[in-house]
Amino acid sequence: MTTLLVATRKGLLTVRQDGNAWSIDALFFPGEPVSQVLADPRDGAWYAALRLGHFGVKLHKSLDRGASWTEIAAPAFPPKPDSGPLADDPTPWSVDMVWSLAAGGADEPGTLWAGCLPAGLFKSEDGGTSWVLNEALWQQPGRRQWMGGGYDQAGMHSVVVDPRDARHITVAISCGGVWQTRDGGASWVLSAAGMRADYMPADSADDQNAQDPHRMVQCAAAPDHLWVQHHCGIYRSTDGARSWQAIAAPVPSGFGFAVACDPRDPDRAWFVPAKVDACRIPVDGRMVVTRTDDGGKTFRAFGAGLPQQHAFQLVYRHALEVAADGRTLAMASTTGGLWLSGDAGEHWHCVSNDLAPVAALAFAD
Repeated sequence: MTTLLVATRKGLLTVRQDGNAWSIDALFFPGEPVSQVLADPRDGAWYAALRLGHFGVKLHKSLDRGASWTEIAAPAFPPKPDSGPLADDPTPWSVDMVWSLAAGGADEPGTLWAGCLPAGLFKSEDGGTSWVLNEALWQQPGRRQWMGGGYDQAGMHSVVVDPRDARHITVAISCGGVWQTRDGGASWVLSAAGMRADYMPADSADDQNAQDPHRMVQCAAAPDHLWVQHHCGIYRSTDGARSWQAIAAPVPSGFGFAVACDPRDPDRAWFVPAKVDACRIPVDGRMVVTRTDDGGKTFRAFGAGLPQQHAFQLVYRHALEVAADGRTLAMASTTGGLWLSGDAGEHWHCVSNDLAPVAALAFAD
């Protein structure tokens, strides 16, 4: 039985599949804003990150599929230095939100990565019992030029671990581009070559450190193939993020926040288009999902089962997910809609229109 974890502004829901039907099964942390979830494929553990504002960030873990939860340590910055080059750092040294959670390699039991707002990367080697800031990335000289992409501070929303080599990690930052390490985080290089930021002055538009990737995903079966939904369009890499190619904007729009890649087929990916930029609602009031099956050469738009008029739904970065079968998709919106598709996004079934705004989804097999 497949389970979908749904992180909302008012709690964590589980949605379970029974045959062809999906239904809401349970609610955890009622009334609390859940910013991110992870279902660890290595040991089945579930993680839920809460963004509690004045009360800080909290992280909870379940080893029995939600039957019980234990609060564990949350990522936290070390004290800000009183002297030296970081003493006047204007970035707050406090975690406002856990924006990304990723499991380490199959050969690294207990290793987790957390990308946060502001854009710090944290590592745990003990299943979340403790966390350490990755100093090598945080101390990059270019970090001072990172800027907020929707928030006051830059944030790290995408962390992908190469399934062939757990020391090879790629992260995406709004707005700070794409960065890679091939030595487990000891050193980092910018990896946003080919991206272009139209919101920057013309002479700075190609600056890799100024790019705003909204979401980055990697094909599990072909890890050198990655997709990015960028603030200024869609990009694809076929060389492990060393370079990126712009994809011609599909109809009705190349702007959006979410992207999902078929775990088996690197040429297939899904996007949820919206109007550029401040408007951020479906084009012409019609909600669709676009899909490419040929690496971005062509796209088809699917709207069956989705609102086709007077639609105001926006899909956040982590609110479009594809299951391991490559055909089952889940999508949720800022207006509390939740839809499932069993045919690779061509038709959608509405599970609910009444949820709190949804921040993230995760399939748990």
